[in-house]
Order: sequence, then C-alpha cells, then structure tokens
Amino acid sequence: MTTVVAGILMLGFLVFIHELGHFVVAKMCGVKVLKFSLGFGPRLGSMKRGETEYQICLIPLGGYVQMLGEGYRHEDDEDDLTEEEKERSFALKPLYQRLAIVCAGPAMNLILPFLILPLSFMIGAELPSYLEQQAVIGYVAPESAASETGFVAGDKVLSINSENIASWNDANKAFVSDAGEALVFEVERNGKPVQLVMSADNNSLEGMQALGLLPQQRALIGGLAEGMPAAQAGLQAGDLILSIGDQKIASWYDLKTVIQAVGAHSVPVVAERSGKEITVELTPQQQDDNGIFLIGIAPMTETTISRFGVTESLRAGAQRSWELIDLTVVFIHKLITGNVSSKTIGGPITVVQVAGQAAQTDLAAVLSVLAFISIQLGILNLLPIPILDGGHILFYTIELIFRRPLSFRVREMAQQLGMALLLTLMAFAFYNDILRLWD
Repeated sequence: MTTVVAGILMLGFLVFIHELGHFVVAKMCGVKVLKFSLGFGPRLGSMKRGETEYQICLIPLGGYVQMLGEGYRHEDDEDDLTEEEKERSFALKPLYQRLAIVCAGPAMNLILPFLILPLSFMIGAELPSYLEQQAVIGYVAPESAASETGFVAGDKVLSINSENIASWNDANKAFVSDAGEALVFEVERNGKPVQLVMSADNNSLEGMQALGLLPQQRALIGGLAEGMPAAQAGLQAGDLILSIGDQKIASWYDLKTVIQAVGAHSVPVVAERSGKEITVELTPQQQDDNGIFLIGIAPMTETTISRFGVTESLRAGAQRSWELIDLTVVFIHKLITGNVSSKTIGGPITVVQVAGQAAQTDLAAVLSVLAFISIQLGILNLLPIPILDGGHILFYTIELIFRRPLSFRVREMAQQLGMALLLTLMAFAFYNDILRLWD
C-alpha cells in the first residue's frame, strides 16, 4: 500500500509541474484562469483563491487548466464577454501567446530533469558495481536467446552493431537504438574475437539479463534463511564461499550445480570471512520429493556510491537528461514503425509501480525515476494527437502557416478522433499492465 501511495504522489507531482507550466505562462500572458485541477472525475476538495478555483479530483491520471475563452465554438461566443474579459480571453490572445501557453506544460516536464538530476548526482546513487564494469559474461541462462546465439561464460562484449561497448551500461543503452533489429555482437573469447548474431526477435529492450546474459558475480552471501543448512552451520552474511567439497566455487552461478551434485550428503564448505578462511560442515536440504537441494543462502549484490561535485553534477545531470530524451524519442519512433512490440507499452499502473518502488529506496533513486517519467510525459504530450498539447500545437502551426484557423467542424472531428485514439491507447496500456500483474 505504501508503494502505491508513494507512486501516486510522485505521478501527481509530475502532473502538477506540467499544469503549473500552462498556468504560469497563461498568467504571464494576461489570460484569466478559471480552474486549476489535479486529477479527473469526482472532486475530492477545492478552494478558490482570487479568480481561480483550485481542486483535487479522484482519478490521479492527469489534470487540466481551464482558461476563459478556451474551446469556444464560434466568434459569436465571445459576444457575452465584457471588454475587460475579452482582453483576458485565451481565444483572443495573439497566436504566439497561445502557442507559448500550450507548449509550457511539456516544456516544464522536459526542463525538470535538468534541475533534479544534478541533485541526484550530488547526493549519490547506490548502484550495482557491475554496471560500470566491462561487460564480461558470468553466466548464460539455459534456453535463452543468448544461449541459442552461442554465448558462453567468460565472453567479453566489445561491440553491438558496430557500437563500442565499454560497460554493462553501454550495452543496455545500445539496445534501444537497435530495438527490433538483429544484434551483431563482437566478443572476445579466450583472447580471440568472435562474432555472434542474435535474431531480431529478442528482448533486448529489457537489457542484457533479459537476453540471458548475467554479469560475473562472486559467491558472496547476502542473506540466510533461518533454519536452513547454511545458517545452522554458522555461515554469515558477507562470507565468500570458496569451495564446496572438492569443487572450487568461482562464481555464484557455480553453486546450484555443485549443491545438486552433493545431494543429501554432508560436505565441508570453505569460506572467507574478514580475510580469513573458515570451514563448516553442512548437508543440503531437499525442498520436496525429487525437488532441488538448497542450503538457504541469497546473493549479495555488490554496490558502489558515486558522488560528484557541483560542476561535475551539473554536467552529468545535463548529459543524462539528454540521453533519456534521446532514448525516449528513439523508443517512440521504433514503436510507431513497428520495430518494437506494443507489449512494451506501460500504463499508469506500471508508472505507479516503478515510482513507488523507487520511493522505497533513496532520494537519488526517486529523483532519477521522476526525471525519467517526466521526460516521457513531456514527449508523449508533444505527439500531434488532437486533445494532447501536441495536437493543439499542430492546429496553431497550421493557423500560422495559412494565416487562419481550421474551421470548428474540422477541429471538432479531429478532437473526437484524438479522444478515441487516446482512449484506445489507455485501454491497451491498462491491458498490458494487468497482464504484467498476473505474470
């Protein structure tokens, strides 16, 4: 429940920032703002300050700023306004002011990451250490796309589709621009170059691990299950397992095979603790009849905290913001052209989940997720779909070119079409969200 509430609050904050952009620029242009709403549907609460009513509604999936003169059907509709009200009507403002007001919402969403990501870099984020390390494969999942392609443990990824790869982060970034295409990997194996080609039907958008490629990971114990063999034998979190019986343990991925081979037999386990070797005796425990054998340990993810000074944080924050904008634009292009499956579309449930999970970690993670979602909201609102800000921008651009606005009938039909399209997309996104919940 806490995760859901935190996610809704974070999404609400981004909606507030978006609508604040429209509100502030409208005020600067002298437009009368009648209503500022966060959310849709039944009103939960409201208050009036000056000429504007501020309200919060039940459905936290958006918001709106209602302005005087907005949405009038004909010029005759303005006749009932006083001369003072006509001066403050959105519909009667110069075209450049109307464009500025409409653009202000998405602009705020796109500007926000440049303000908060530098703060994230100054605070410092705790991330898995392997992300900045060379993309050396520690384990290849059986029956995965990577296994079928021919990857083996120890392969070092040098390039993907001719793009040089220096770290796991680089590899994951490269996948977005290459989504929907065959992936040509150049890897180093036993000191020799090897080329591996993965078919276009892959899950590269979800990263290296979705392909079945896992990083090197030492057999460090991160947690122990109470009452299981490892805890009973005296192993502790932070111990590094060196061997089980006469089998050396080079990585975490060796454990499963070795433990299954030992079965229900007592075996010595050698581990390193605070620089010293210790030996314990334990017997793996079978979960069910004919089930797998376990000793009751969980891996420790090695992490690093990166912090920068003010200047470096500003530079890193700006660079990361541009990267996220580029990734989002490329992803939307790939989605429209059919190179990316529509199953990757996430709706409000996914957004709330991601935001809520980030809220359970640290401030740096919250800021990073806020920046990412803010960019997505900003760019999606710029799409030329009637009813979205991008649709209004399209109408005003046509008006700028032809020196007259589209007829009301044309705009009304376009708005109806846009509403139908938007509702269809939202329904599909909700459908994908529900499927993910059931997975």
